[in-house]
Amino acid sequence: MLCERCAEKLSFELKGEFEACPICCGIFERIDEIALKISERLNFEFESFQVGIKSEGSFKAVQEFLELKGIEYDLKSEIKEELQAKIRNLTGRRISVEPDVLILFNPEDMSFELSIKPIYIYGRYIKRIRNISQTRWLCGKCDGKGCEICNYTGKRYLYSVEELISTPAIELFEAKDAVLHGSGREDVDARMLGNGRPFVLEILEPKKRRVDLAELEERINSFCGGKVSVKGLNYATAGDVERVKEGRFRKVYRVKVVFDRELSREELEKALNELIGEIRQRTPERVLHRRADKLRIRRLHRAEILAHFGKIAVLKFEADAGLYIKELVSGDCGRTEPNLSKYFKAYVEKLDVIDVLDTVEEEKLKELPDDEPKL
Repeated sequence: MLCERCAEKLSFELKGEFEACPICCGIFERIDEIALKISERLNFEFESFQVGIKSEGSFKAVQEFLELKGIEYDLKSEIKEELQAKIRNLTGRRISVEPDVLILFNPEDMSFELSIKPIYIYGRYIKRIRNISQTRWLCGKCDGKGCEICNYTGKRYLYSVEELISTPAIELFEAKDAVLHGSGREDVDARMLGNGRPFVLEILEPKKRRVDLAELEERINSFCGGKVSVKGLNYATAGDVERVKEGRFRKVYRVKVVFDRELSREELEKALNELIGEIRQRTPERVLHRRADKLRIRRLHRAEILAHFGKIAVLKFEADAGLYIKELVSGDCGRTEPNLSKYFKAYVEKLDVIDVLDTVEEEKLKELPDDEPKL
């Protein structure tokens, strides 16, 4: 027979004997038991929740039957509201349209899944040594399983900024994992110095939602042992991920360049002056295996000689985000125009990012005359 709730909503009778209500499958008679079982799994920090109802199998067929009969009985909404009310009473947490936890209940088999909203942390990182990738880089030969090529580490590079920052954060938030979203990325063999690169750390399935970020910063910097450090940690939102990833921050680079012959300072100054302005750059050959081959137009804003010793120079470039500096120097077989090697053969031996300019700094720089590069 129908349960009390379904009997109130329906104006027809179902003949026959049933173990449970054939409309709601006995859910309303077991709603307290279901709510208690779900609440016992919510044994972690959260402030808000919402229940979603999955529709499949016979439960979906019942919904379609009711609609076909023209019966206005939104069973999904009835179950959702009842279950949410029970869980709210048991946990003391509020119901929200943007919840910390989404509970997806399946009436077909009385199962449920918990989807925990990530925590987002904004900050800047500094990478003081070379040969550290920004994110986890699995060995291409074994795909992370471990082999002779990667010395059975499963990774192409032993360390990554992502893992170094994530490990203390995962521990402190009691999380499943964490993902680093950076504002661009430096080459593996480049250092990231100066004020650091903006990033958002997405912490997955945290059991704690609020920790002391000063303590987190201290733990990260201690764990990294000087290889990497972070600063300016703040709680962020999912929207900040896109803001950081899509942010077109100018970068300032310091590069050690080696030439094929000894140059005078005047020759070098003249060549650098002619580079200032628009740079037309096709995707470098060294990254074609993982990036689309397309033309990018960027701008080199400034160039400066920091030191010069015959065949060697230390240069400082300020450029738009996305300008490949190594190819600006080498020319990349003509894929970057203009380039420094157009005047004399040159290549980058060492490269450091020494500043990532934020919006305020960019506005200040617009006030300076672009036709007077500092050399």
